[in-house]
Amino acid sequence: MSDMKGKIALVTGAATGIGRATAIEFARNGAAVVVSDVNTAEGLKTANLIENEGGEATFVECDVSASADVEALISQVLKKHGRLDAAHNNAGIEGARVPLIDLTEEQWDAVMAVNLKGVWMCMKHEIPQMLEQGGGAIVNTSSVAGLMGMKGSTAYGTAKHGVIGLTKTAALEYADRGVRVNAICPGAVRTPMTERLMGNDPEREAMYMSIQPIGRFGTTAEIANLVVWLCSDAASLITGTAIPIDGGVMAG
Repeated sequence: MSDMKGKIALVTGAATGIGRATAIEFARNGAAVVVSDVNTAEGLKTANLIENEGGEATFVECDVSASADVEALISQVLKKHGRLDAAHNNAGIEGARVPLIDLTEEQWDAVMAVNLKGVWMCMKHEIPQMLEQGGGAIVNTSSVAGLMGMKGSTAYGTAKHGVIGLTKTAALEYADRGVRVNAICPGAVRTPMTERLMGNDPEREAMYMSIQPIGRFGTTAEIANLVVWLCSDAASLITGTAIPIDGGVMAG
């Protein structure tokens, strides 16, 4: 259902968590994968994990908030592979979890630079190549925090709402030229970021569990399966969506 044989896929924020799982899943479905992150050591580890399974992967260091880095990233993808068929714009940071009036300008700017500007910047450089080659598919990582309000999530939630806006705008602008753009909205998934937010606090972990009707955390593999499927021809009619993958959170 998610055949990606002969395709070239790019995953940002691929050093750990959802990004790593998605990069591995792309490779398992036949794609050659460009793994990107600011964390070189863990990014290289992701590429090695793919290669150890017999897949093809290249690591490129990139800070998605820096236009020169993103431009260089796409240039390296094209230099090596000559095309770009699928992109998962996943790089993100959690930022400060404080009430709105306690958030500093520096904390706001840091989250916006990576989580919102970074997604726009990646699409700005990915889409022209996809248009030139006749099509492609993009999945942006939003969050259930992009679909609902959450206390203490001023910058993060605002950025993730913005990712959905970017996704819908891009989808409308390029739907008739073969480029599909969708967003995923994960709920609580056990990743290094989530572990940092919980801070080894059993009460906080119980709180995260309590808002997921399914009664458990999602896994990175479950998110990866959706991303790769959305980038495959099996999802050829789907564009401009923001899909909750949250164990029922948004059903409430």
